[in-house]
Amino acid sequence: GAEGDRRLEGQQGGGVLEGLTQLDGWSPEEAAGSPWLQLAARLPFTTAAKTQQLWTTLQDLWSRHTSDDLLFVVLVLINQYVMPVKQVYMSSKGIDGPSLSCMVRNCGRQILGCVTNPTCKAGLDCLQACGFNDQVCQYRCIVSYETPQFEAFALCILQKHNCRSLSAEMPMRPDPAPLAAFRGQPLTHSLAEDIFVAWLDPGQSGAGSGAQQLPFSWLVAAGKNPAYDFFPAQHQLFYRGRGAGVMWYEPVFKALTLDGREVWRRRRYRVRRGSTPGTFFFTVLDNGVTSNEYWRILDCDEDFGWALFYYSGAASAAGLSYSGAVLGTRNGAMPTGADALRRLEAALELAGIKMWELSTVDNNNLEGAPLGRDMMVASAVN
Repeated sequence: GAEGDRRLEGQQGGGVLEGLTQLDGWSPEEAAGSPWLQLAARLPFTTAAKTQQLWTTLQDLWSRHTSDDLLFVVLVLINQYVMPVKQVYMSSKGIDGPSLSCMVRNCGRQILGCVTNPTCKAGLDCLQACGFNDQVCQYRCIVSYETPQFEAFALCILQKHNCRSLSAEMPMRPDPAPLAAFRGQPLTHSLAEDIFVAWLDPGQSGAGSGAQQLPFSWLVAAGKNPAYDFFPAQHQLFYRGRGAGVMWYEPVFKALTLDGREVWRRRRYRVRRGSTPGTFFFTVLDNGVTSNEYWRILDCDEDFGWALFYYSGAASAAGLSYSGAVLGTRNGAMPTGADALRRLEAALELAGIKMWELSTVDNNNLEGAPLGRDMMVASAVN
């Protein structure tokens, strides 16, 4: 009725969840009115304390308003009440005695180098403050404070010695099939690579004989993953290396740092073909931690007006799994034609993604992007 509508209108985000929550006989409303429950919640060994921590985690995940975090709400509840879930355990694992011993024994110099460098130390403090499985917060900390000292710290502790004993696997559900044909021909490995290269070399890729060459392959118009796909001015540079099936991928994007600066970041991935044309394996060392990703080309406009890519990945040494989708276009604008939108919706559906889950990228200011070919892998451009 009208009273119920008014009550829901007054509840935002966690408020709606709060009114529906009952965990182990404990609820936020009951705790607020019970001094005994409040006292019990301060004793870490009690059910009330553990349940309150669970509630705080669920509320944090719910408040982020993303489909991935909603999935983690379910996983956390399964982990708590049904069976252990590896993703939840790895996301919440702290630093225990063996981890600390490994860090001091193997990486003392790198630890000292980081904690005595103000920028690197700020990055560690930033990461420490991030919430449960908050990859948006974590990666924003990394791009805000990345330094050689931070890279050396992460490379030693996480990648080389895995002192925290973390692991993660690429999520393979869903596993959408790649584009089967392009321009009336069955998709081959070479054709799929042409789709990646696109406007960076239109003569080679077939984007258009005599068409204007651009300093990038694609400009991302929209993305799915809030941690990695929402950065402004995401330029995708794909180019072939020497040898059959060798490719490189260099995303160039603008990061808005936590202290209010705008900085350009550039990464370099090695790309190799998957077993099925239109699938590829990507590998990158990003601030000391290796990420492995599996990409699929879901669809591409025959005139290279747009292309849709889906990926799943894992930074195993950091205990992180993720997936996402990016829509690249020639000019960074969203396609508007009815046929293009229909095809995009159908391709996204294969990956279990709805059109509303994509967020458009801010491409209003592209000036100053470090897109020079002199920064590419020398053996690929000489």
